[in-house]
Amino acid sequence: MISEFLRFSRAAVLLTAISMALSVSAGAACKMSKMAELPVTMLGLRPLIDAKINNKDVRFEVDSGAFYSMISAASAAELNLKIGAAPYGMRVTGIGGITKPSVATVDVFTLAGIPVRNMQFLVGGSLDTLDSGSAGLLGQNVFGVSDVEYDLANGKIRFIKSDDCPRAMLAYWVGGGQAYSVVDIDPISVYHPHITSSAYLNGTKIAVTFDTGANLSLLSLRAAARAGMDPKSTGVVEAGLVGGIGTGAIKSYVGTFSSFKLGDEEVQRAKLRFGGSLGIDTEMLVGADFFLSHRVYVATSQHKMYFTYNGGPVFNLSAQSKVEKSAEPAEDHAPDGADHAENLEAADYGRRGAASAARRDFEHALADLNRACELAADNPEFFFERGVVYVNTDKPQLAMKDFDRALELKPGYVLALLNRAELRIKAKDFAGARTDLDAVDQYAAKQADIRFELAQDYIAADLPALAIAQFDAWMISHKQDAKHRLGLARRCWARALQNENLDEALSDCDAAIQGVYEKSPGYSDVLGYHAFVRYRMGRYDKAIADYNDAFKLDPKAALSLYSRGLAKIRVKRNAEGEADIAEALKMQPGVADQFNRLGISP
Repeated sequence: MISEFLRFSRAAVLLTAISMALSVSAGAACKMSKMAELPVTMLGLRPLIDAKINNKDVRFEVDSGAFYSMISAASAAELNLKIGAAPYGMRVTGIGGITKPSVATVDVFTLAGIPVRNMQFLVGGSLDTLDSGSAGLLGQNVFGVSDVEYDLANGKIRFIKSDDCPRAMLAYWVGGGQAYSVVDIDPISVYHPHITSSAYLNGTKIAVTFDTGANLSLLSLRAAARAGMDPKSTGVVEAGLVGGIGTGAIKSYVGTFSSFKLGDEEVQRAKLRFGGSLGIDTEMLVGADFFLSHRVYVATSQHKMYFTYNGGPVFNLSAQSKVEKSAEPAEDHAPDGADHAENLEAADYGRRGAASAARRDFEHALADLNRACELAADNPEFFFERGVVYVNTDKPQLAMKDFDRALELKPGYVLALLNRAELRIKAKDFAGARTDLDAVDQYAAKQADIRFELAQDYIAADLPALAIAQFDAWMISHKQDAKHRLGLARRCWARALQNENLDEALSDCDAAIQGVYEKSPGYSDVLGYHAFVRYRMGRYDKAIADYNDAFKLDPKAALSLYSRGLAKIRVKRNAEGEADIAEALKMQPGVADQFNRLGISP
């Protein structure tokens, strides 16, 4: 997230307040002191930390690319926060466009056990908290107060004070002869809060911003073009839509670049996502994938960034990348209290296991999570996290056992309920799934983002009326969300399945189509929903026309092909319709199941 401009005097006050709260004394020689250590749990590629708002436990996503901390409008309402106007003319610009924020004031915000009174957060924009259950994001008004070490692979972020170390090598964990890299970064201040530097893409210098809030690193179209790559280049594939703080989204692509060089580290044949514009100040967001594959020390005190490579893929987390680095001897300036040997507690194993899972290193993730579950058999989080790993490694029975255990320990654990429901849906246990989904509805806050996923699962469980109610509730609290049009499209589909309020269903689909890029997978899906509404209305010729357009965009869409066959049979084009149905069944043998359950057959 990038600010178009910042006229927020509270930012300077906040920086001072937190800095005073965390500071410790240091000696005259080069000395590093650990002021605070934040445990970080990776949920997918989202780094999450625990905090308190007015003594209520909350989670925030760590977003080093955000100039200021933000709370979603839904979370602000759920937490009963006081909302006021932002300074006149203030705008926040992100990948998805421009947002006009408001401001929430928190009486007491507690981080790392340190209470900060009258903490202010921006409110608004599209903060995707769906999978993480987070209230919002913490930005550079928190992480720019001192030197910061991002050790996400080990589940830690450390605030460090360095004294009299203008030329010292501050990557204190590096042993003699171990490779490390260092790059100059631009001075960080209230008026330039981002962590920015330069890198080389196919030998071309580009401006980069280090952004843990970007799950996957992203290049601008301009940077890709300067490096000789565009959407029509050989080997480039479409990669869907990418959103940010705004309500819109940009079309993205993935291509393989011969070289990405940052400091002394070079990634050869780097598979990178690119698309759109990232603003005038940056050409690449270096995201959480990079931070997971490196240990990073942002030395605000020196205007430098140090980093070491953890092993495994750097950007493409499903394939290996070759990395070359220089190796230099290092002087160790370990901060007071730093750990040098492994002496882990259950929480440490749990966080490290979650980080390994985020990198799809499931072998090491299971080893750590097994140990965490052994050491803390009463902690539902560890069983849930291990259950998710079992889901990702196609072990549904073990996953179910872990979700059951997590829910024994914490009956209102909505993420465990939702994941168990999804396992039951796959097993065609719709009654059991409904029990879990209804429990999510009971326990989740009415403004919670998870209601979007709850609605999707109600559709999958053949409960479209309940899905419609969830989409209705979700949209009230998420009017600025980038998923809003997707919500309209899915509500359109639910109404078509329910076969009620079809005029409203058509309006939902029409509104959704206006915001979806043609030739994208999402566009094909919405055309299919639109077609099915027309089918339900008995407008078979128009339904066939929609299905034709959808199938042209996605020739593997068995659902659209089967539906087109049904519509053709209704207008007495029996031979064509039967051919469509036969081909759809060949592509996806179970494609007729949902229609049969709806009482629709050839």
